Amino acid sequence: MLLGRPWGRCHPGRCALFLGLALVLDVVGLVLLLLGIFASLDFWDFLVYTGSLILAFSLLFWISWYSLNIEVPLEKLDL
Repeated sequence: MLLGRPWGRCHPGRCALFLGLALVLDVVGLVLLLLGIFASLDFWDFLVYTGSLILAFSLLFWISWYSLNIEVPLEKLDL
């Protein structure tokens, strides 16, 4: 069990759009970064910097997805 839930249950949560955008940006950023590092191109620095900026930008979507999926029971809220 992980945090009181069974292991077999896996879902993207309520904000699947943020999860999808974060995954796409991670893949694009990683491809550009690795292409800039390992390919012998004249514009390798552009690929390295662009890939790292895209990876940093994807962190915003990961943080949004995580924070919007936090579930707080009504008993713990002081309304």
